[in-house]
Amino acid sequence: MTIRNLFNRSLVTVSLSALIAATAQSAVIVQWNFEGQSLSASTGSGNASLVGGTTNTFATGFAGTGTFALNTSNYAAQGTEDRMRGVQFSGSTENHDSITLSWNQRHSNTSANTVAVFATADGTNWNEVQVFTFTPAASGTGDTWYQRSVTLDAAYANTANFGFRVVAAFAPGASGYLASRSTSSYSTSSTLRFDDVTISGNLIPAPGAIALLAVAGLVTRRRR
Repeated sequence: MTIRNLFNRSLVTVSLSALIAATAQSAVIVQWNFEGQSLSASTGSGNASLVGGTTNTFATGFAGTGTFALNTSNYAAQGTEDRMRGVQFSGSTENHDSITLSWNQRHSNTSANTVAVFATADGTNWNEVQVFTFTPAASGTGDTWYQRSVTLDAAYANTANFGFRVVAAFAPGASGYLASRSTSSYSTSSTLRFDDVTISGNLIPAPGAIALLAVAGLVTRRRR
């Protein structure tokens, strides 16, 4: 093999590796940080909305003083409307796969200790994809931030009408809500607060890039 052929082969290999790395890296598609005290996305295109009759204000965010988060209240009466009230985030996942969701969530002392996550690929049909719960204690479980994340299957990739909801849910195996602090009672005026809500995914290579991958592979094989 000549030095020129070796150089060309190396160049093709490096280009191929760079292209694969660029398309495989997870990136933020849509994000809400609420610093503008708005329901519109702060990164990308998307909107947050209220589900089932909840109301909202903006309160201190996950990072502390001087930051903001979406604070929701007006939850259902005890023993009613399981998995019906909360917040929704909508944004396209077009041209991306391997979709993941992440956010920070604060439970007030009297809020439900359990939330369910629903997702949609078409904006109409919703499926439960995750439940988050914890055992309430006298301290450390209410008025507390939790970092949450969900990895979704391929059904939610590359769709223009993607969305997900986080809604208050009855405690597992129970017929009612359980307060986040063991010494508190569940209340409809409780709050669930959300910050740094993020939809992430891997960029799907464009048809031209896929063709380039194929050509690069063919060239590499021919030069062996």
